Amino acid sequence: MMAVSPLLHTQAIPIPPPLQSHHSPLFTTLPKRTLILHRNPNPNPSRPAKMVAQAGSVQSAVSAAVKLIQSSPPTWQSALLSNLIIFVLGSPILVSGLSLSGIASAFLLGTLTWRAFGSSGFLLVATYFIIGTAVTKVKMAQKEAQGVAEKRKGRRGPGSVIGSSAAGCVCGFLSIFGVGGAAFSQLWKLGFVASFCTKLSDTVSSEIGKAYGKITYLITTLKVVPRGTEGAVSVEGTIAGLLASILLAFVGCFMGEISAAEAIICIIASQIANVGESIIGAALQEKEGFQWLDNNAVNIINISMGSIIAILIQQAVFRN
Repeated sequence: MMAVSPLLHTQAIPIPPPLQSHHSPLFTTLPKRTLILHRNPNPNPSRPAKMVAQAGSVQSAVSAAVKLIQSSPPTWQSALLSNLIIFVLGSPILVSGLSLSGIASAFLLGTLTWRAFGSSGFLLVATYFIIGTAVTKVKMAQKEAQGVAEKRKGRRGPGSVIGSSAAGCVCGFLSIFGVGGAAFSQLWKLGFVASFCTKLSDTVSSEIGKAYGKITYLITTLKVVPRGTEGAVSVEGTIAGLLASILLAFVGCFMGEISAAEAIICIIASQIANVGESIIGAALQEKEGFQWLDNNAVNIINISMGSIIAILIQQAVFRN
């Protein structure tokens, strides 16, 4: 017997009767039969319902993710998810300024920053990174020819990330764990912003000085020295560094991390810290007995000074 597809329904088609013979008793007359042949218009009636259910699941997942990102105060989960999305979208910029291990370190820094200070703190660090990366690549060919360019075409590694953010991370942890209570929470924000104002000012002054500085002086003796000398300063680099700290302090104020008065404090503290960093570089770096005092160690000292000086100034000004 011929098998009939379940996708076919009946449509009457006559089948001729078998041959008959009046001379043989073996032939008999059989009844007419019909065969179903039209197509089922909906072979899987549950498919539209499944598609609607899947679309609803995706929409629910997106809504849950958005709600998580907007958590206030931020949580570790919201910080991790937000940071992951931003790092994926911003990967072209990240790979231009960081090595792979540097990106991993920056991811941890970004997660901590979002957890401690929310999206406004994260935006401050992102601004620092973008400006710092841009000035590092200014006149790169010239810097490489003079032997004063950053390694790997300016792509910084984990040591540089840690050296640039150690003080900010400490302020972040102090804020997360509520050290000092509500009375100190603003101090940790101030220290956080001041540390990155200090580091951006240092980076910009150094890179612009190496690119455009006409005359560079050793800060301890004021003798003219080649560009890129540890502890050397230039007029062009110093002015550029000051403007960079003003810009980042303004971003911190605009984002609500600090007040206008605290922004001024951050600018002052960053310049004092950078003078101290230049003195340390000229007097101690690469000297006998101080081989451990490399650029990353000096950076940590520099940003720590900026953060501490800002907090001390704030306490001295606002308590009086």
